[in-house]
Amino acid sequence: MTTATVVAPEKTIKNQEKTVKESAKKAASENENTEDKPAKVSAASAKERSSRLKAVDLAVEQIERQFGQGSIMKLGEGMKVAVETISTGSLSLDLALGGGIPKGRIIEIYGPESSGKTTLALHTVAEVQKNGGLAAFIDAE
Repeated sequence: MTTATVVAPEKTIKNQEKTVKESAKKAASENENTEDKPAKVSAASAKERSSRLKAVDLAVEQIERQFGQGSIMKLGEGMKVAVETISTGSLSLDLALGGGIPKGRIIEIYGPESSGKTTLALHTVAEVQKNGGLAAFIDAE
């Protein structure tokens, strides 16, 4: 699994900070009168939530305009990327890894002494060679 860091433009961050401050002020002023009007608090909370969602949508749109489509996405949205995997030689480890080690990537195997790092690496290299591929094993210990 790869991770990506997206840096938002300075204007977007300032707009988000402004929106958060305004929302906090609204919430504070509405909370002063909550004892006698609980129904308005839930309606206000719904409005606040929708305004926050709009702010997030605007920020995402601005980032996509500046950096391109797909540069940022909300959690749970978007397409799943099919990644080819290579077996490690251990069925249980392959299942834990979601099918094996990703193909075409540099993989680091680390752990305490005598934990089976070299064995795992050599089994994985053997699996790659069985499928006609090319793999390199670098022992840095």
